[in-house]
Amino acid sequence: MAAAHASRFVIHAALAGNLLVALTKFAAAWWTGSSAMLSEAIHSTVDTADQVVLLYGMARAEQPPDALHPLGYGRELYFWSFIVALLMFTLGAGVTAYEGIDHILTPHRIENALTAYIVLGLAFVFEGTTWLFALREFRRAKGDLGYFEAVRRSKNPPTFIVLFEDSAALIGLLIAFLGTFLAQQLDMPVLDGVASLGIAAVLSATALMLARESKGLLIGEPASPSLRQAIMRTAGRIDGIERAQIVFTVHMAPDQVVVALSLEFRDSMMAPDIEVAIDALEAAIQAAHPEVIAVFVKPEDKTGQLTLPGRFPGRARTISGRMAGSAAPTAHRA
Repeated sequence: MAAAHASRFVIHAALAGNLLVALTKFAAAWWTGSSAMLSEAIHSTVDTADQVVLLYGMARAEQPPDALHPLGYGRELYFWSFIVALLMFTLGAGVTAYEGIDHILTPHRIENALTAYIVLGLAFVFEGTTWLFALREFRRAKGDLGYFEAVRRSKNPPTFIVLFEDSAALIGLLIAFLGTFLAQQLDMPVLDGVASLGIAAVLSATALMLARESKGLLIGEPASPSLRQAIMRTAGRIDGIERAQIVFTVHMAPDQVVVALSLEFRDSMMAPDIEVAIDALEAAIQAAHPEVIAVFVKPEDKTGQLTLPGRFPGRARTISGRMAGSAAPTAHRA
């Protein structure tokens, strides 16, 4: 919950900053006629829309489980994160590229370049401030991991989406400044349009990276190695469980994990004893790791068969599942 609160703070800060910057850039683009400035205004507008989409996705992901979605709505966050990448690529990069090509084909001089420089400088300060907030939150979340590895392993898209967006915004501002400066100093208005294409390229690359990471999360990624190892250690401490193996783990949301286990029990145990062991295992896992919202258990004998003749009659599998915050009963018989 603390991580979600911190992510919301970063998103709200970025939303406020981008909205103000977008309005200022549009005014400056109209005043100066700068293509690069208009591209930057479009960029900031798309970033503002992205933050609204992320907040909506976070709200949807927090809905409790229901009959139609027994494992909850956690993956909505991953879906809307993917939509953010699509918006950045289509509206951000696409419209900016169009504006750049149009300005190259029909170039015109920038008027009142000083206004453009002032707006770009102020925007850099505003974007830099939100970038520092996003970077601080990302550093806190990544721990000892490197930046690239942290993005690859992260299960919380807002922590890196805002950082990527703000990084792209700062790079875009530098490109816009360079394009405006060269177009004026060299008396080559076409360079203003070239700067817009450069901004579009930055947005395209950022969108593709975000889409790649969001796609992996949307399809389903496993829990961290540390969590999997902790679950195995917990299973090893339960009386009656002789061998445990993780069948799979999958993130439904940043703080929602589903676990499936294959367990081998002591030969002398009967069905009621196995029930008790499974209940103890489930309770121990969810007490130590609240993010584990459901535990599915498959009992096996020493031959690897699912059924346990004589001691587990008429039983094909054992399932122990309890959604966090749900009143759904725990089922042990299939």
